[in-house]
Amino acid sequence: MKLQQLRYIWEVAHHDLNVSATAQVLYTSQPGISKQIRLLEDELGVEIFARSGKHLTRVTPAGEAILKVSGEILRKVESIKQVAQEFSNENKGSLALATTHTQARYALPAIIQEFIKEFPEVSLHMHQGTPTQIAEMAADGTVDFAIATEAMDHFNDLIMMPCYRWNRSILVPKNHPLAQRSQPTLEEVATFPLVTYVFGFTGRSRLDEAFKSKGLTPKVVFTAADADVIKTYVRLGLGVGIVATMSIDPEKDNDLVAIDASHLFEDSVTKIGLRKGTFLRGFMYDFVKRFAPHLDRATIDKATQCHSKAELDELFQSIHLPKR
Repeated sequence: MKLQQLRYIWEVAHHDLNVSATAQVLYTSQPGISKQIRLLEDELGVEIFARSGKHLTRVTPAGEAILKVSGEILRKVESIKQVAQEFSNENKGSLALATTHTQARYALPAIIQEFIKEFPEVSLHMHQGTPTQIAEMAADGTVDFAIATEAMDHFNDLIMMPCYRWNRSILVPKNHPLAQRSQPTLEEVATFPLVTYVFGFTGRSRLDEAFKSKGLTPKVVFTAADADVIKTYVRLGLGVGIVATMSIDPEKDNDLVAIDASHLFEDSVTKIGLRKGTFLRGFMYDFVKRFAPHLDRATIDKATQCHSKAELDELFQSIHLPKR
């Protein structure tokens, strides 16, 4: 069994079983990959991939188990490389993040700008997706950190650390009936069509819980993952917008009236997550601290040593989170 063979089956499985596409990514030949996969299967005595003629059709049950272990081995190999890089050049390397549009557009730009100035030899890669996709990317080692609000606690392989609290604002055109209300009730808001986030994005669950607790069923006429898109449709008169307050620019959005909605909805908490067992290089600690100043190196190390969510919650229960 060779490490290269494990890399081949892992990459093929993550390229929709397309050996040709995998060969292009790995700068090798399609026959070479197919031969190595066959050799590995012969050595193990099981099929990793089911076939129809020359085409791979699915991952077998045995293949699922083998791929899981292979992923863990490949991540350990990457950690060994990172250890070596840390000792050879602690300020050079790469950092991969997965996050939502709101974080990428409003929370991260200043932090990333400062980080790149401090670590010009670190290449930074950002992936965007749904909170579930983001958590999956961190759990399978595609990225170093996942930053999101929703769906992150459902992944047992992730260490989740709270960063900051935030809430929402209501957005309406200046001639809208709610524009004159500084603290509208949830019942008043529910009488109008709503334009807000897709379920599972940017604290949407808190919004849904608030209406449900009052026995209200609002009419959500349009949803989007992007706050700027939501604003566009509020301007078109499609409905009342509900967005993260951090996404409102007083200058660019001065044609709309923003009403603080923190009296209607509970705060949401944005978290940063990393896979258990991840080797953290010096610049990774630095990035986390820039994003969440209370997460210094000592605190992060304590978090990585927690064995359960209860331990993790206890570690952070006395920390006062900033609000954005």
